[in-house]
Amino acid sequence: MQTTVQTFAKIDPATGERIAEIPVTSPSEVHAAIRRAREASETWAALPFGTRAELLIQGGELLKERAEEVARLVTLEMGKVFGDALREAKGWAGNVSGLMEEVARACETEVLQGSGTRTHLVREPHGVVAAITPWNFPVGMPLEIVLPALAAGNTVVFKPSEHVPQTGAALAEIFGGFLPDGVLELVQGDGSVGAELVAGDIDMVGFVGSRATGIRIMESAAKDLKRLVLELGGKDPLIVFADADLEEAAEVCVKHSLRNTGQVCCSVERVYVAESVAGAFEALVVERAREWNHGSGFEDGVKMGPMVSAEQRAKVEVQVKDAVQSGARLLLGGETPQGPGYFYPATVLADVGPAAAMSREETFGPVVSLTVFDGTEEAAIRLANDTPYGLGANVFTRDTERAMRVARSIRSGQVGINQYLGSAPGAPWVGARQSGFGYLGGLDGHRQFTVPKSISFPTEPDAS
Repeated sequence: MQTTVQTFAKIDPATGERIAEIPVTSPSEVHAAIRRAREASETWAALPFGTRAELLIQGGELLKERAEEVARLVTLEMGKVFGDALREAKGWAGNVSGLMEEVARACETEVLQGSGTRTHLVREPHGVVAAITPWNFPVGMPLEIVLPALAAGNTVVFKPSEHVPQTGAALAEIFGGFLPDGVLELVQGDGSVGAELVAGDIDMVGFVGSRATGIRIMESAAKDLKRLVLELGGKDPLIVFADADLEEAAEVCVKHSLRNTGQVCCSVERVYVAESVAGAFEALVVERAREWNHGSGFEDGVKMGPMVSAEQRAKVEVQVKDAVQSGARLLLGGETPQGPGYFYPATVLADVGPAAAMSREETFGPVVSLTVFDGTEEAAIRLANDTPYGLGANVFTRDTERAMRVARSIRSGQVGINQYLGSAPGAPWVGARQSGFGYLGGLDGHRQFTVPKSISFPTEPDAS
């Protein structure tokens, strides 16, 4: 009896045309992949760290060679402007060696000395890690989970988003080709495949995606107390005080509301502008936003590609219409273009009030949302914290002491002062409040993929 293989269609978001049929990994195949990863885990963990790291570095070298091919898949599958996709692929390929050095520091043994006791604090892998990753950064986000997890000695079952299956398959092939069988397994499909994976015989989940899905993963993982790292959504504020450099603030505001067609978890989603400079700031924002044209990510001169899907575009359309009906002023855009593809124009709204869904729910689209405030620190902090999210925030003021006070008072994992978010090497990426659970990147993030174990010996008592 022949078994019918279920597939799902992959659509080019710039044209709406079908570009591939991708086989869905069945529940039995998901569990078979987990078994293979489980069988490979002990041998993989027993390899010296340097051996594991060298195999992954070889994968990074191959990604360098195939960066253009991978970038084209990214643009074809989710619409990202090709130049941005190529920078993503090349940037991560060039960072693998440095990443391995950072993971090595995170995992090195510490020796602690006490009265009559010497303790070796070692770090051991969890076992099998499920890596479930999003479509908006389909090279960077998988590698930020998969590479540290593997380097730390875990095996990985990797499920890319159903919007970028071919990009995910290319990454699994590039890195997996240097690894022993079972160390990196690939499964494909939508959230039902992810749910099957989370419920399987795994030890940890590394996930980047929506808060709603993160909650479901946490509920499922709780049954067996599986370890979690969840990087979820955001509703990031940008605060512009009256003494700010308005030109610079407007540049950051527009770029980081609109880049990747606004489909970034740490996009600027709420802009609070001191009343005394609101008019001037609005004009600067509109001037800059007009430059953000849209079209196929393969076209020269295009700054925004299509949105990833018709469903994602519809969410943005609903939020924009709701904001206008709630009293917001539409300064730019807001009209869905006719024709094929899931395009949406750069849009600027002013006077977005607290009743609008755009003030509370993640937009994830190319919209600059402006709101006036009275210019005081107290109001800025209150508005910035008026959300269950806590991913990033940005503060613009020439008063550095005020900037630090406000930054320390905002409940978020990252704050940029007079710049967009950006940390020095070694800092983790943190989702505070409902924007995450655990950390990614930096020494703290890499250690999430390990269990600290204390091994203690008796020593001679301190003679003193």
